[in-house]
Amino acid sequence: MTQDDHALARDLATEAGALLLRLRADRGFADTKALRDAGDRESHLYLMDAFKRLRPDDSVLSEEGRDELSRLDAERVWIVDPLDGTREYAEEGRGDWAVHVALWERSALTAGAVALPAQGRTLSTAEPVALPDVDTAHIRVTMSRTRPPEFIDRLAEHLDADVEFVPIGSAGAKVAAVLLGEVDAYVHAGGQYEWDSAAPVAVAHAVGAHASRIDGSPLAYNQEDTKLPDILVCHPELAPSLLAGIRAVL
Repeated sequence: MTQDDHALARDLATEAGALLLRLRADRGFADTKALRDAGDRESHLYLMDAFKRLRPDDSVLSEEGRDELSRLDAERVWIVDPLDGTREYAEEGRGDWAVHVALWERSALTAGAVALPAQGRTLSTAEPVALPDVDTAHIRVTMSRTRPPEFIDRLAEHLDADVEFVPIGSAGAKVAAVLLGEVDAYVHAGGQYEWDSAAPVAVAHAVGAHASRIDGSPLAYNQEDTKLPDILVCHPELAPSLLAGIRAVL
């Protein structure tokens, strides 16, 4: 029996994450560059071998692989980030790094998983979580630790709510924090690529969260130019006020 795509995304992300945990334990943190490079390479090779065996007719777009533009004519494309949050992966004690596995089919994301190996969990479209309630009077916002949107302070002042900023590492960990109710929104405008958000957005859509560009337009995947520079993921009750606020301060 062929494993369905939702379960396959979940299992591959989880297994690649387990590989990364073993690699981290074996190598230690003395040479962080070597650890980062090994993590990117080994997770990528593991996923590519799995797709070759289990979905040999599908195309793959990986951050760590050569971009084959034949994917533009394919009906099924796996979009993966073998190690999202490479910086955090090489920092001892940090759990905000992830493995992203998403499936794009004929213009839309249809399956995906975000593994958070150091947190011992994987969020996926196979078993969507229940989105927690939100307190609209106190909004917790996460963003890039190193490249926060230049408008983020103006946005906080514009919103009719108390705003708390919560630093988190990888994009996958940020979106997972939204879906688990640890924060309420993720705002990014400092540049990204499709593999940074495809799996997190697939999972966000599965639980009913809002996910779009910061101007409210849809996120498009499997494009010739893989740059996808900004994103808003949030509880759906917050989307109208956040989008209006961003429009007002830009």
